Amino acid sequence: MRRIGIAVLVWGMVQSVALAQAEPTAQRLPRWRGFNLLEMFYKGSNTGPFKEEDFRLISELGFNFVRLPMDYRTWIKDGNWTQFNETALQWVDQAVEYGRRYGIHVCLNFHRAPGYTVANPPEATSLWTDTVTQKVCALHWARFAARYKGIPNSRLSFNLLNEPAGVDAATHAKVVGLLVKAIHDEDPGRLIIADGLDYAVTPGWDLIGLGVAQATRGYQPFTLTHYKASWVSGSDQWAVPTWPEPLGCSGYLYGPTKKDMQSPVILLANVPEPFTFFVRVGTVSHSSRLEVALDRKGVVWTQDFKPGPGEGPWKQVVYVPQWGVYQNIYDQEFAILIPACQRQIRLDNTVGDWMTITELGLQLADGRRFSLRVNPRWGEPNRNLQFDPANPTGAFQSETAIDRQWLWDKYVAPWVQLREAGVGVMVGEWGAHNQTPHDVTLRWMEDCLKNWQQAGLGWALWNFRGSIGVMDSGRADVSYEDFHGHKLDRQMMDLLQRY
Repeated sequence: MRRIGIAVLVWGMVQSVALAQAEPTAQRLPRWRGFNLLEMFYKGSNTGPFKEEDFRLISELGFNFVRLPMDYRTWIKDGNWTQFNETALQWVDQAVEYGRRYGIHVCLNFHRAPGYTVANPPEATSLWTDTVTQKVCALHWARFAARYKGIPNSRLSFNLLNEPAGVDAATHAKVVGLLVKAIHDEDPGRLIIADGLDYAVTPGWDLIGLGVAQATRGYQPFTLTHYKASWVSGSDQWAVPTWPEPLGCSGYLYGPTKKDMQSPVILLANVPEPFTFFVRVGTVSHSSRLEVALDRKGVVWTQDFKPGPGEGPWKQVVYVPQWGVYQNIYDQEFAILIPACQRQIRLDNTVGDWMTITELGLQLADGRRFSLRVNPRWGEPNRNLQFDPANPTGAFQSETAIDRQWLWDKYVAPWVQLREAGVGVMVGEWGAHNQTPHDVTLRWMEDCLKNWQQAGLGWALWNFRGSIGVMDSGRADVSYEDFHGHKLDRQMMDLLQRY
């Protein structure tokens, strides 16, 4: 077993001392770093007391924060949401005590609240619209507030609702206000953190004035972080993630019905010998015509698509009642023989609605095949791609990419603006599932960590033990280190400890 370095131990001691001295506020949060612990995350799924060992190891490794995403059904009696199970509440008491014992801040979160969840099954009533449900949810938070009154904010905070979605900003702010009042009526000084909107991606500007900090997420791009995740439908069909990823092809070709969104895929290439260009069509909405044009010669190949019911060239019939159209999944590859290319190959959709491209590539005369798999991203324009089989970093490149700067511009900068407006901000969850290649995961993680360090944001990885964690993650491409009877991903741990 590898020993923890002296520097890491000292760093952990310094962090613990700083935590003990700092009193976080809704206006400014410390740069906490830690993990989510899942013992009460979902009723019936390994539900039970939190493990003291987790707190001890997290502290030993130099971290100072845990978030406890919890399902309210674990602490109610016989399905009655106004009756509380004292045994389950004592599990939370133990976790709060473990936090004190090991110098770790504990953040309590309602991952499933009365009337709201991002998980299945959905709640029977809506927290956003039903006043009875709102009162019950407020009752639950008030119970926790009274139970832990007097524990300093340096040790304990409340994170109201996990990843609000499907709700407008004004309604969200109204419900948050009700919950804040219920908590502060019992414990006026309690630190409260509210997740942002749109699954915690969008800052909640309407919450300013309610006296709450806010939390965002680190799950972008989703096709990297949730590749082949069993709980995400269709993720087993996504392209194997890469990082960084060239941004030349968004995967969507829009037809004339979406004229303001139209942009062709242009592949810049100089191939003097005959080759085969291939393109894989994913989904087609209503109707489309795919055209391939070469250099200045114009269109050299076309294919019409008209999805409908029954049997056809598609693999799956998908009817969308909301729009009254078929959006069938083709997953069909087309190969086009090209005599030579001096400048560019251009792909356009010239008829109908939209279609997706999930792969494109070239097979050269010497038999070498180069392909670029694409996870379609709605609304992003296509940009030029360059093809160079001799490029050591990849045959397909573009001037822009999904990379650290992309993450900063889309998912960090808006939260920096909120922080500059006087709101405390942190990253409540992040990480990549164990099916994403390990080297890709580590490169992506480091770019996330560099951004959050630059922005001054703390973070909590989901999870400590498990498929997105640093221990017992079940990755097939990692040589694990034995650590107190667990399988530790040392490369990932070293990375986290650096930031």
